[in-house]
Amino acid sequence: MSHAAEWKVRLYLSEEDRTTKARVEVDTGKTKLTGHGSARCAPQDRDVPAIGDELAAGRAMENLAEQLKRTAFGDMQAMGSSPSHEESLKPYAGWLEP
Repeated sequence: MSHAAEWKVRLYLSEEDRTTKARVEVDTGKTKLTGHGSARCAPQDRDVPAIGDELAAGRAMENLAEQLKRTAFGDMQAMGSSPSHEESLKPYAGWLEP
């Protein structure tokens, strides 16, 4: 069985008052999810927007990744197969690498 898919992902960044906010959206064709992240520059640090962008985007992607995993575990449970709570916390719970 082969499968191919294309998901649309958009990343939005904004900065105001030394705080960078990121929003990442994914549309799987079945589900639309949005991850959020932020980064704040400490008063004593030099303001480097690229660093704020990287941190906020990374945190938004981590948030989105957690949502995608919860969605997958919910789908697995709906099909009668769900990992234990401890297993769901592991990075590759439910699927083995080939």
